[in-house]
Amino acid sequence: MEQTRDRAMLGSYRVLDLTDEQGFYCGQLLGYLGADVIKVESPGGDRSRLIPPFAGGIPGVENSLYWRSFNTNKRSITLNLNSTQGQDIFRELVKKADVVVESFPPGYMAQMGIDYSTLNRLNERIILTSISPFGQAGPYSKWKGSDLVCWAMGGLLAQTGDPDRPPVRISHINFAYQMAGADAAWGTAIALYWRGTSGQGQHVTVSIQQSVAKTNFMAHEVFEATGKEQKRASSFYRVERSEVKLRSVWEAKDGYVAFLIFGGHWGATHDNPRLVEWMDEEGMADDYLRGIDWARLSWRRTPMDEVARIHGYVERFFRSKTKAELLDGAIKRRIAIQPVNTPGDILLHPQLLARNYWQELPWDGGMLVKYPSRFCLPSYSPCQQWRPAPRLGQHNTEVYQELLGFDAEKIGRLKQGGII
Repeated sequence: MEQTRDRAMLGSYRVLDLTDEQGFYCGQLLGYLGADVIKVESPGGDRSRLIPPFAGGIPGVENSLYWRSFNTNKRSITLNLNSTQGQDIFRELVKKADVVVESFPPGYMAQMGIDYSTLNRLNERIILTSISPFGQAGPYSKWKGSDLVCWAMGGLLAQTGDPDRPPVRISHINFAYQMAGADAAWGTAIALYWRGTSGQGQHVTVSIQQSVAKTNFMAHEVFEATGKEQKRASSFYRVERSEVKLRSVWEAKDGYVAFLIFGGHWGATHDNPRLVEWMDEEGMADDYLRGIDWARLSWRRTPMDEVARIHGYVERFFRSKTKAELLDGAIKRRIAIQPVNTPGDILLHPQLLARNYWQELPWDGGMLVKYPSRFCLPSYSPCQQWRPAPRLGQHNTEVYQELLGFDAEKIGRLKQGGII
């Protein structure tokens, strides 16, 4: 089947993207589904274009790997929304659009005269999607919040890290922003569907704190039901009603693997005897290890020094092999050992390659770079990367001529006047 935008789920819709890094992912996801996403930047460029790391180690508005990662599927125009003329031009663009996505502080759009009530008067079918740290209403709504602040305020930070140490952020990637962007994208898509039956647009608001908070389902319910807070588990599994901690992440020769030593019936009939047999084949088991009665083993009644002794056998065995060797042996013996994949592993993962997950997009200089090709695989409508992240103002002439009929002379005057 030919992969064209007119066959895509959102191929008939146009989105004006006013977001910063808090909302980039929303427009990107809508673009995957075929929407024409137009990134509206200030004439000097979005500030996130200067977020490192940079391609070739050279700082510049076209070299940010962060920008290039989160702004595929978009066209770029420049427009000074702080000027009266720029705001007038934006209002004209809204008449040609289906969606506006923004991540300004609450109230900022109203100050510019382009809040939802104004946009709705211009285009009653317009959908405005607003993404902010704490939403558009409530006592915290005007507070600022970084990704880390939203992690903390959403409760997920309290669930990450070692239980005997302070909480830790799970990644240097702005993951809270991505969760909010995903919520904003599906909220926008549903609003478009609703518009198809009602004929009316609406204002969709997303709180990044709330997007994070909903990932803590069991922690909320446990506290509500028992009055007790869940402890951070880290890379160990803490046995209930016991001081025993079972290792779940182990060092291999070239990285890490995940494996948990179960006690009781499961451990006796599945992984443990198979792993001991494998270790014995390679001369890394002794009478003690071979003699463990896994069916009778209860971690709650096992002293921690004995737990450490058992861990020691597994630790030495895993360190003697690469992740690939452990995975290959685990598959043959039906043992639940999983490699901890690095970015390099993911790029070469056979399952992702088999599903054609990676797609090469061109960068300046003729270089091709692999990107995730889609977040779902519809049977009929394409979902894919349609274009690389745009250069600053790359589509000014194209968009302004196409949507507003500006000729080259007018575009030149607007550029000279600092409007675009």
